[in-house]
Amino acid sequence: MGAITNDWLPAVSAEFKKPYYRELYYFVRGEYQNHVVYPPADLIFQALHLTPLHEVKVVILGQDPYHNEHQAMGLSFSVEDGVDMPPSLVNIFRELHDDLGCTMPKSGNLTPWARQGVLLLNTVLTVRAHQAFSHQGHGWEQFTDAILRAVNGQDRPIVFMLWGTPAQQKASMLTNPRHLVLKAPHPSPLSAYRGFFGCRHFSQCNAFLEKNGVSPINWQL
Repeated sequence: MGAITNDWLPAVSAEFKKPYYRELYYFVRGEYQNHVVYPPADLIFQALHLTPLHEVKVVILGQDPYHNEHQAMGLSFSVEDGVDMPPSLVNIFRELHDDLGCTMPKSGNLTPWARQGVLLLNTVLTVRAHQAFSHQGHGWEQFTDAILRAVNGQDRPIVFMLWGTPAQQKASMLTNPRHLVLKAPHPSPLSAYRGFFGCRHFSQCNAFLEKNGVSPINWQL
């Protein structure tokens, strides 16, 4: 597991001393030693590396990493350049087109969003190859809850986009009245037509940021 070196470290360092994190560490280490696991170990905390706590403007909360080869890169919903876009990501770009007129990008790499202050976080940060949700229930959820609490505690306007039931269940943690919490079904093909399409989260996000004197996100890739 890679190291956290920026201002996330003091925000989550207390977690490293808790029994669950010790168990999580040894579980994850064993998985990487004995199985194919995604993302690459040095990218587990990529979302935190690219978006320091003091720069977070938006949180997009996913579930667990993509579990097919070359897809997961430590940012929720994002894939490396040259990798075919998974259906959920295609649907995100479709909603961006309908909401803000953004054109379909050639790459599904969302790093430019992360560098603008969009924390692309999954509730579980690792997965065994070709086995979705295989690392659920081993402690990652407790750790990423600590990340969400740290963002919730920031005394400035931040937008949370909670897509799908697992993400929406985190809404009760987001108690800061300065923040905006947006909920929608997951963008996967199974649920996108149940309300993700037409949710207009991206325009709502930028309107909220601008209203509060914060520069909006350039969502066009």
